[in-house]
Amino acid sequence: MKTLYKQNITDALKILRRSIPGVQDRLRLGRNKDVAAWTKIVDGKLLTRLSPDFPVMATICGGGSSGKSSLFNSMIGEHLSPVGGSAGLNRRVLVSVHREIFNRPNIFSALFEPFGCLPDPLKDTKDLTVSGHPLYVLSDAVPQNLVLMDTPDFDTGAKGTYINRDITLKALESSDILIYVFTNSNYNNRENTDFISEMLTGIGMRKCFLVYRVYPSFEQEEVQEHAMTVARNLYGNEADRYVLGIYRADEDNSVAEGKQFMALRPVRGKDLSFISALQSIDSSKLRLELLSSILNDVLIMAGDLLEHARISRDELRLYLDTLQTAQSHCVHEALRHFPMDRVVKRFVEIWMLTDPPYVKAMRKTGRVVELPFKVLLDTTKKVKDKLSGTKKIETQQGFTDKVEEDLVTAVNRMHYKTVNPEISVSFNLKDPVTRQMLEAVERIRADKGLKNNQNPHVETTEKQVSLKFFVSAHPVVFQEQEKLRNRDWKSAIESILSRRDLIVDLSQGIEQELKDLAKSFRSKMGIWTKIRQTFSAFLNVVPATVAVTYILSTGDPVGAMGIKVKLTGLFGLHDLYALVAIPATTGLKKADQKQIDDMLGPIVQAWLNNKLKEVKDLFEQEITGGIIRAAKDAVDEAETLINQIQVNIEACGKAMVS
Repeated sequence: MKTLYKQNITDALKILRRSIPGVQDRLRLGRNKDVAAWTKIVDGKLLTRLSPDFPVMATICGGGSSGKSSLFNSMIGEHLSPVGGSAGLNRRVLVSVHREIFNRPNIFSALFEPFGCLPDPLKDTKDLTVSGHPLYVLSDAVPQNLVLMDTPDFDTGAKGTYINRDITLKALESSDILIYVFTNSNYNNRENTDFISEMLTGIGMRKCFLVYRVYPSFEQEEVQEHAMTVARNLYGNEADRYVLGIYRADEDNSVAEGKQFMALRPVRGKDLSFISALQSIDSSKLRLELLSSILNDVLIMAGDLLEHARISRDELRLYLDTLQTAQSHCVHEALRHFPMDRVVKRFVEIWMLTDPPYVKAMRKTGRVVELPFKVLLDTTKKVKDKLSGTKKIETQQGFTDKVEEDLVTAVNRMHYKTVNPEISVSFNLKDPVTRQMLEAVERIRADKGLKNNQNPHVETTEKQVSLKFFVSAHPVVFQEQEKLRNRDWKSAIESILSRRDLIVDLSQGIEQELKDLAKSFRSKMGIWTKIRQTFSAFLNVVPATVAVTYILSTGDPVGAMGIKVKLTGLFGLHDLYALVAIPATTGLKKADQKQIDDMLGPIVQAWLNNKLKEVKDLFEQEITGGIIRAAKDAVDEAETLINQIQVNIEACGKAMVS
């Protein structure tokens, strides 16, 4: 369980380390100083130090002339650190590391991150008596899982000025455990131990070993009693939790003179030998306890960065939704003219071709009164007479010219909206999608602490009938926008117009839909009288539809007589309505109007939905495709990274309290 506990945090931190900069890059937010500071903490203070092979940093500390350097020399088996009767002799931190650690540059550099520099090799022991950067020696006598540091006296000085304070603080900051050396003359000196306690516990609760340099005549019970007095002065009621072991070093003049090494003996029966106790330390668990406050801060910072990414993702999604809605409107505007005569005539042809055999036989013998073409020609003449020139039947060329005009207007408007730094689109306030868009805007405003006059923003008309959104382009699409701006727009227009026939012509998709509609109508008309009644009314209105107008509306059309069909919005949320208005001169009865709605409505809808898809594909191929793909890909990838970040923040939090 302990291994799983440590591994969970390490693995989760590694994912966070990748995902947080990753989502910043994917949303083009740039590497701001907060991300840089966060990654530096994770790399320098957590990830490397939580690694199972990261060594234990053990710092020998104590007052002046307590025997710190004698203990250091004894542990490495060399007389390197100067010893003697003068306090404050050493002025630098001396580090001893195993050769194997030195050969791992990433570990070695991480060890000294708190110092802000790498240590220099020790060339002359006299260098230790002069202030400066830490020095190091390689020693195979030091266990591979241990880095040992000897520190200057941190109580040397006078009148509140301590000459070695700064360098000692850095050593303590980098430490996992402390080896506190004290003597019989200062073990119960509260002024001294209060100062040491502040040093040991004020920058994070380090666990420690206590080394009591004592006269040989002292009994074990007395040594333990004095040591526990020190422990309580250092840690208060939590002394048992933070003291890893108590050891005695008997006074010996030859040790003080640097002629022999210091020997340590356990004071308590449960304590291992000093070297064995050091080797048995679970460095990851010990370090995690020490760095828990740092980890907590890292998770808080990660949460803030996560929220920043969420806001940016929501802004990108809102921009994408607005762009696609604007495209939906422009695509519909490109289809303002509807070739009703061609579509309906083709349906009549399909209807006739699919007549059952007995109807075809009746037509051959002249018994079918409403022979389509005969009726069509007759009613066309009647309508032309009624209209008396007030409504001219559009020629194919005239229709094509209007289609071209609508298409050019629509693509220019779409191009302007797409390359503009801010895109706008209008909605009917009654439309459900408007509420969803408003909720998205308000959520982003709340997250960013924006006021109503700050982007993303909305405006409403005086009558409050429609609402206009203004949404700024997201950094994710800037590059694609620039490509579109740099494109030769004249050649792009020519390319688009060269395919205007896709609007005019009846495609294979329309052919199949008209066949399916004819089949559907027949399945619903089981008796001849119903066929005759409906089809007769249908044929009577065909010539009038030659002069039909196609009206686009984002809401219910008002004050027009005709057939209203609901069209699937290309945006996915927003449905549009189209109205095929039949001239009042046709004099249709209400019953006839209902019959025409039943048959003509599906034909109109089939043609429009098919053409909407074709024109949408044309728009995305020539104008919006690159931007839409860039935005969609970024939203999807950001969503994945955001979910990863959330999951692993929670995993770290759970592991910390488990």
